[in-house]
Amino acid sequence: METGLTLTGDMILVLIVLSATIGLFVSELVRVDVAAILVMVTIGLLGLVPASELFNGFASNAVLSIIAVMVLGAGLDRTGVMTVVSAWILKIGGDKVTRIVPLVSGTVGVISSMMQNVGATALFLPVMSRISARTHIPLSRLLMPMGFCAILGGTLTMVGSSPLILLNDLIENANASLPPGVQTLQTFDLFDVTPVGIVLLASGILYFVIGGKFLLPETREKPAGVPARTKTYFADVYGIKGDVYELLVTVDSPLVGMEIKEAEQMLEAPLMLAIRNTEEPRLAPPADEMIWVGTILGVMGTRDQVGRFALENQCRVQPRLRTFGPLFNASRAGISEVVIPPGSRLVGQTVGEARLRTRYGISVLAINRRGDILTEGVRDIELETGDCLVSHSTWRDLSAVAKERDFIVATDIPKEEQRPHKVAHALVFFAISVGMIVFTDYRLSIALLVGAMGMILTGVLSIDEAYNSVSWKTVFLLASLIPLGQAMERTGTAAWIAQEIMQILGDVPELAIEAALAVLATVFTLVMSNVGATTILVPIAVSIALATGADPTMYALIIALSTSNAFILPTHQVNALIMGPGGYRVTDFIRAGGLMSVIFIVVMLTMVNVMFRA
Repeated sequence: METGLTLTGDMILVLIVLSATIGLFVSELVRVDVAAILVMVTIGLLGLVPASELFNGFASNAVLSIIAVMVLGAGLDRTGVMTVVSAWILKIGGDKVTRIVPLVSGTVGVISSMMQNVGATALFLPVMSRISARTHIPLSRLLMPMGFCAILGGTLTMVGSSPLILLNDLIENANASLPPGVQTLQTFDLFDVTPVGIVLLASGILYFVIGGKFLLPETREKPAGVPARTKTYFADVYGIKGDVYELLVTVDSPLVGMEIKEAEQMLEAPLMLAIRNTEEPRLAPPADEMIWVGTILGVMGTRDQVGRFALENQCRVQPRLRTFGPLFNASRAGISEVVIPPGSRLVGQTVGEARLRTRYGISVLAINRRGDILTEGVRDIELETGDCLVSHSTWRDLSAVAKERDFIVATDIPKEEQRPHKVAHALVFFAISVGMIVFTDYRLSIALLVGAMGMILTGVLSIDEAYNSVSWKTVFLLASLIPLGQAMERTGTAAWIAQEIMQILGDVPELAIEAALAVLATVFTLVMSNVGATTILVPIAVSIALATGADPTMYALIIALSTSNAFILPTHQVNALIMGPGGYRVTDFIRAGGLMSVIFIVVMLTMVNVMFRA
């Protein structure tokens, strides 16, 4: 390969911006969407992309397609399609792991092919809890196969994952910078990648069917037939033990005049779940609720713990649940698990600042953070993505929480679906979108928006619900990084990086270059967003292909597929969601995800070469 390219001033500026981008993503000094916006603004200030084109990403085909996909997924969720799916899985699969896992994983994979894999995972978390409860299969044996196959399902179509949606736009950007005489690169149709995705998904399912019992941890099973996990489960996993008692605050009690949060912070205080200092008893008392003479507290703890606390604080233990009996009835309230998803507005707030009791009626008892159980000073713990909150609430309040975009309820709760009578409308407009993509020449964004608008006009979703269903963090991340790819192409930085990489690799077989690109994309996506990795690496891959005489579109596809190879660490959003409810530790992902990553690369490279090599 000739080494005629030399660094220019613009190339140096792009390399500095590129290094800063990677550093911000890896270090997480600021949120990834904030980092992306900073990058876009910097590129505009440096003049690396014309000001008239700097914000084109917000109107790009990729960004509008992702918005439409999110709305379509929310519409299917609102109609209760998942309840029908879970019933079908239980009917067909019975209670055998070898039948349930393929059914669940295959179903999630197919659904993930037409909506964001994080959304598909979020839809199936309560479904998995329901299936686990009714089949006695530990949730840890179901969630990781489900999550991994949701990621793999994103490779089934060109709208299944953000990198694949973005890929065609990146290819069109590359066409604008091709050297004279080079043939224009072709973009991909919706199902061009489907054969590759089918084999990848099948490999993932087979991997867990054969090796699941050796790779996955065996958490304790929970009894079937109850809406939420039982007290035994929460005692075993989270150390939440004891029963519910009523304490009457006497005139001599030092608790008189205290706020609930002050009483909770006392040494060996039980969990305070309910209060009556007015006419009506209430669960989840606000932290600033005052305790007066005659106040009755509903507390949870062991008999010894509650007895000592009552004795030390001049409280009288009531002989039975006379005040809170109906509230604590298992058919009305109980303990549940609630996950903080990526993009939640609660990330960065403490439990106290989030005011979960006042706003949502839930009392946080403990937090499962990547396998560590946090029970001390819960109010002052700052929430992070993937945190699993062990909470107590009424099922009605929990149902309301399940509708909030800031939470994902991982516990199966008895609730009525919102709009089951709109199932037909949702499915019809979803089918119309798919049909337009397959059988017409309309752009992907237009076809998907037809289905999204159809759902809104027919009442499947309100327009406000549609707005709330969109992860604007993802939208700004994607739109703000598109100028970085353009800058790398326009200034020749991508070609220069490709030239330097080829000098390091030397004269190696083409398959070795493909494998190197796949491994590089895998490493990048483990430490930064898959959108960022795709934006950075696709221009480099195209330049390497042009320099070596290989197929640029095939190399670009290898990058876009490899950024879905995110199984080794719980840094991917899907892995973060399933970690708490599944009781997984980082070592579980390393053990199961390490071999899965190798299988992914081998299968993906084999299929891409079979399908796309001229």
